[in-house]
Amino acid sequence: QVQLVESGGGSVQAGGSLRLSCAASGYTSSSYCMGWFRQAPGKQREGVAIIASDGSPWYADSVKGRFTISKDNAKNTLYLQMNSLKREDSAVFYCAALILLGSWCPIGPTPYDHWGQGTQVTVSS
Repeated sequence: QVQLVESGGGSVQAGGSLRLSCAASGYTSSSYCMGWFRQAPGKQREGVAIIASDGSPWYADSVKGRFTISKDNAKNTLYLQMNSLKREDSAVFYCAALILLGSWCPIGPTPYDHWGQGTQVTVSS
């Protein structure tokens, strides 16, 4: 059974940093697209950063240069390093996975069939 468990969320002041982790079990993360999505109140869930099975990353324009996605296949863990956080980054962040080999991954949430429970990130000014 595939399980994704996020950790690392919290409250931080604008300009600060947080590192999210997503521990995966029940499958081998090296064969999956894995990504971070976020959902703010009243808004649709959106892709933030996604990493393909070959390590190719994709970032939303709003986080380019500030966020870094990475994964440790040996630990089956996905990370999101978030620097220079802004108030508009506040949201519930979700880890998601989709079995798909290669260098391309969908950037919308619909195709992803495994989700974590979410972790709250709150950025205050």
